[in-house]
Amino acid sequence: MNIAVCAKSVPTSSVVITIDPDTQRVVRDGVSHELDPAAECALEVGLQLVEQHGGSVTVISMGKASAADDIRKALAMGAERAIHICDDALAGSDTLATAKALAAAIKKESFDLVICTTEATDTYSGLVPGQVAELLGFAPLTFAREIALEGRTATIHRQTEDGYQVVHAELPALVTVMSGINEPRYPSLKGIMGAKRKEVLRYTAADLGLPATEVGAAGARERVLEIAPAPSRAQGRIVTDEGDGGVLIADFLASLKVI
Repeated sequence: MNIAVCAKSVPTSSVVITIDPDTQRVVRDGVSHELDPAAECALEVGLQLVEQHGGSVTVISMGKASAADDIRKALAMGAERAIHICDDALAGSDTLATAKALAAAIKKESFDLVICTTEATDTYSGLVPGQVAELLGFAPLTFAREIALEGRTATIHRQTEDGYQVVHAELPALVTVMSGINEPRYPSLKGIMGAKRKEVLRYTAADLGLPATEVGAAGARERVLEIAPAPSRAQGRIVTDEGDGGVLIADFLASLKVI
């Protein structure tokens, strides 16, 4: 079983994410970063499947040179190798260009299963996995809270608002997993030391056959036109219950046409 896990380097949870007013992009320079905690859950799924069925896990990440440290953490957790897509020409890529880069890297090898988090914890777009699946021609199995493999069939429990659906697909397939699907393992000292010797392939946009007109800010089809802080909420009404609290609540709910 040859598994690819897409993982992203994101600002650490203690960082207040800010937007550059000129580029309308997340400020990443000079900001502490980490392997996306949601991607760690996706990686844990891949590692568990390999432990059950054999094979290997390759981590694929697109990001700045500084993402190398977070890629090494994924290797320390147990991934066998990694692919780092790193090129200044990719700066400012929208979700489609990001998906094109990831898909192009995946196509260079033969993967049975691609695992992604449902959405990254820095931008929360949730668009990239579906686009990658479309570009690869893989069946998308989304919002998985549980996954199992039997032969060449993947089965997931797909989270819904009121329960779950059981969904099957033949491999190769792409699965997006919920962030609470598991508790990711901690890298062991042996894993940390071994990560230094593991292979990390590095690709540029040119290596992946992606022209400058399709990636980066120049190739972006999505445009952020304006960013503004969320409006503050007006203070709620405060009443003193003098025996008529129930009536006041009922009248308030009636004014909202709730009752």
